[in-house]
Amino acid sequence: QHSFVFNQSFLITIKFYAMPSFPKPKFDHVVDLPKEIAALRTYRDSKPSLKIPGSTSKTLRIATWNIANFGEQKREEPHLKIIAEIISWFDVIAVQETKENYEDFLKVVALAGTKYKFIFSDAAGNNERLAFIYNSRKVKLLDEVGEYAIPPSDYGDIKITDVASTFAGFDRSPFLVSFSAGSFLFTLMTVHLYYGDDADKKSLGRRCLEAYAVARWADLRSKSKYTYLGVKDVFALGDFNLPKIDKDDIIYKALVKRGLQLPDHTSLVYSNINNDKNYDQIAFLPGSKSRILSDGVFPFDNAAFADIYHNKTAAEFRGYIKYYISDHRPMWIELDIQ
Repeated sequence: QHSFVFNQSFLITIKFYAMPSFPKPKFDHVVDLPKEIAALRTYRDSKPSLKIPGSTSKTLRIATWNIANFGEQKREEPHLKIIAEIISWFDVIAVQETKENYEDFLKVVALAGTKYKFIFSDAAGNNERLAFIYNSRKVKLLDEVGEYAIPPSDYGDIKITDVASTFAGFDRSPFLVSFSAGSFLFTLMTVHLYYGDDADKKSLGRRCLEAYAVARWADLRSKSKYTYLGVKDVFALGDFNLPKIDKDDIIYKALVKRGLQLPDHTSLVYSNINNDKNYDQIAFLPGSKSRILSDGVFPFDNAAFADIYHNKTAAEFRGYIKYYISDHRPMWIELDIQ
């Protein structure tokens, strides 16, 4: 297993807007693990719009998943096995909200299978690490690894006309890693952008500037003659806290301002279990678009724990899902790597 830990050169502590753990459900439930795994696989394979393709030597499946308060909420072993099952459907998966206590994270990597390895950052804002889990038999870790830390001298370049705030660095510095899959070289930068408070203009402005900073990174990287190994296929993925894909949404406009694009989202499934937000995204530059064969979001909550769904209130069901699995769904893309 690989791990990479670095010192934060710039850190802002948020005391008022830190993400609290979800409350533990007040009812007990014995998980029938074979039943739950079978339900997830059946749902995945029987819905054409949700079908996650199998692994081939000519394709690569990249995913992103915010696993809520991973390491703080006391998940039981069957829940960790369910999370590991879903992770094992992909070749590389970016994971957000892994906490400083990474014991459950290590268990999930082990449960996913011996071929899976990981790399992650040190904890930053909200006590969160950013991580990648990858199939080491198919994907190789390259030499370029690190946080995206913008020098203060460049802060003035991170500005948007409609935002009065000034950029002061990331709350959780994005974590970038370069990989290879056969002859295909690519760089992934996983993010968990600042959220704050939707009703607070200053918080929204800060999120906009962080989104624009990510867009700027991708744009500059695509144009630099010193890009590591000449890699041009770069992807920014993770929890952008993007309310909606709408040309009038200020977060969306900031993210696409420098050329980044988002998948077409043909499955029409939102990335949160309340099914009303596009928080999670996999963004790419135009040159990579022709490689995308398919994409989607997997709504595991439509298949898992059906007995709770039928025997408890909707609020109790969602509370159970949020605590033991997550309030976010995994998003993925399939790439042609020939």
